[in-house]
Amino acid sequence: MHVKPIKRIAGGAVQYDGAGVKLVRVIGYHDVQEFDPFLMLDAFDSADPKDYLAGFPWHPHRGIETVTYLIAGEIEHGDSMGNKGSINDGCCQWMTGGSGIIHQEMPQASKLMLGTQLWINLPKKDKMADPAYRDIREHQIPVVKAQGSEVRIISGFYESKSGPLQGDYVKTLYLDIKLEPNASWNLSLNPENTLFIYIVRGSVHTGNQEVPYHRAVLFGEGDTLSMKAGSEGARIFLYSAKPLGEPIAWAGPIVMNTREELALAQRELREGTFIKHK
Repeated sequence: MHVKPIKRIAGGAVQYDGAGVKLVRVIGYHDVQEFDPFLMLDAFDSADPKDYLAGFPWHPHRGIETVTYLIAGEIEHGDSMGNKGSINDGCCQWMTGGSGIIHQEMPQASKLMLGTQLWINLPKKDKMADPAYRDIREHQIPVVKAQGSEVRIISGFYESKSGPLQGDYVKTLYLDIKLEPNASWNLSLNPENTLFIYIVRGSVHTGNQEVPYHRAVLFGEGDTLSMKAGSEGARIFLYSAKPLGEPIAWAGPIVMNTREELALAQRELREGTFIKHK
């Protein structure tokens, strides 16, 4: 057993995106090499609807997947395929932007808006895959309870249980972990995969450091994650997947492999030929 050390701590900075949504940009454009295949993580944590009601009006995506998971709150969405729906408390939406989709995400007033949106890069061979939604309701998410811990499996496998998804293009382990005060928790992982956690609430002791909430911890080489909740307990999202190791060309909500592919996407947006699906 080789316990994974801390490689880097990221996040904590408040930013504004969309039409003026206040959020924590945990990882982003400058972090892609270390966090590959994960591109971006935005966190929402607000009891004031004015922070988020402006929402994310109609915008395009190509070449990525977006995974939106809410502990609490509601986000209504619609897209160029005619889909409409809501992401609610404890639910997740896994969207493949693929060859191109135009959609909007509009948060609704709630007592608390708490959750994240993760961007996962698509491999070069799959960047022009057909767009798709996978709507995961709270009752579809397995929960594994043990002494001091409660783990929800959004995707991947944990303790011989399977999440509702595995990731069609990038096999991803996505866990929502709730730890009681001072509870310890360990997990064996493929040492070749990228691994990071985001601390939603409380604090976590790992790698001889105490890390507060609204921070992400990227781990280095090893095959075992070991962490312990602080005195107030902790809520943690865990993400792990195999790096793609491919070139990245990124402009806003479009992530391709070359500048030429970005230029083509921008031209198609101007000319009205961006959407490939029927």
